[in-house]
Amino acid sequence: MAFIVVCGLALLLVMGLLGQPYWLRLRRSKVRAVAFPETWRKILRRRVPLVRRLPAHLHMQLKKNMQVFIAEKSFLGCAGLQITEEMRVVIAAQACLLILNRATDYFANVRQVLVYPGAFFVNRTSTDYAGVQRENRHALAGESWSQGQVILSWQDTMEGAAVADDGRNVVIHEFAHQLDQENGAARGAPPPTWGDTQYDARRWSKVFQAAYAQLQSEVESGVQGLINHYGAQDPAEFFAVVSEVFFEQPKELAAHYPALYRELSGYYKVDPAAW
Repeated sequence: MAFIVVCGLALLLVMGLLGQPYWLRLRRSKVRAVAFPETWRKILRRRVPLVRRLPAHLHMQLKKNMQVFIAEKSFLGCAGLQITEEMRVVIAAQACLLILNRATDYFANVRQVLVYPGAFFVNRTSTDYAGVQRENRHALAGESWSQGQVILSWQDTMEGAAVADDGRNVVIHEFAHQLDQENGAARGAPPPTWGDTQYDARRWSKVFQAAYAQLQSEVESGVQGLINHYGAQDPAEFFAVVSEVFFEQPKELAAHYPALYRELSGYYKVDPAAW
C-alpha cells in the first residue's frame, strides 16, 4: 500500500512539473487579457518619453509585457523607500523594451527588484599591483545580481527615463546584464532567443571585439566618443552600455558603429533608428 502511495505522489509530482509551462502560459495570458490601467497610461506619458517613439504595435506589446512583468516580480523598497505604482510602471516600461519582438520568459531569473531612494553604497575588495587587498566603498546607481535581484536607484531611474536621448539609462543597463547572465556569468555574449536562426556567434564576437577595442583606444587617448568610457571595463559592461545607446541614441550608433548596430538590432529584434 505504501509503495502505491509513493508511486502516486511521484506521478503527481511529474505531472505537475510537466504541466507547469501550460499553467504559466495560462496565467500570463489572463494577465495580458486585462485592460491596461489608465493610471499606468498617464504615468507612461508623463515619465517615460522614450515609449512615445514606439510604433503602435510595439507600444501595445510593451504594455502587455509590462503587465506580466509587474504581476510576476516583487518590488522591494530599501533604506525606507515605499514602493509606489509609479515606480513599478516606470521600471517595468524600460526593462520590457529589451524583450520586444523576442521569445521571452520575462527575465525568468529576476525574482526581485530592489529600489533605493538614490545612489547606494557597496564595499568592493580590490588587489593592487603589489598584491595588497584593499576595501573600497563605491556609490552605485544600479547593480545586477545572478541570484535573481536587480538593484536600482530611483533617482537615477527617473533621470534615465526623463532624458530619452542621452544614451544613459540604468534600467536598460542592468536588465541587459540580466539577459547576458541567462547562460551563466555576464561576459558580453548573451544567449540568442530560442529558434533564432540569424544569430552567428563568430560574427557577434568579431564585431563586438572590434568595437570594444575602439572604445578602449578612445579611453587611452582621452577621447570621449559616442559610447561611455564605463563600457571599456570589460565585455559585459560594454554590452550593457551599448544597449543603452542602442535604445536611446540609435541613429548615432548606426552611423558610427553600423556593424555593431546591426548585431544589436538582430539580437533585440527591433530597429529603433526607424522609430
